[in-house]
Amino acid sequence: MASVEEIIELINGVIEDSSVPKNIRKAMSEAKERLRTDDEQVVKVSAAIYSLESVAEDVNMPPHARMQIWSIMSELESLKE
Repeated sequence: MASVEEIIELINGVIEDSSVPKNIRKAMSEAKERLRTDDEQVVKVSAAIYSLESVAEDVNMPPHARMQIWSIMSELESLKE
C-alpha cells in the first residue's frame, strides 16, 4: 500500500505529462491539493477520488494517462480502509 506522499508523486507524474489535456491536469492538481489538507485521511482521500472520477473517463485522455489515473484511484481506495 502506498503512502499519501507516494500517491502525490504519482499524481505529479500525470500533471507534468504534456500529452495529458489541461482539464485533466487541473483535476489532478485539485486531487493533490485535497490530499494535502489537514482533514481526516478518509475525508481527504474520498475528496481526491471524487476529483479523479470526474475525469477518469474523459475521451480525450491518452490511454497511458487513463491507466495511471486508475492506478492512483486504486491506491487511494486502499488508503480508505
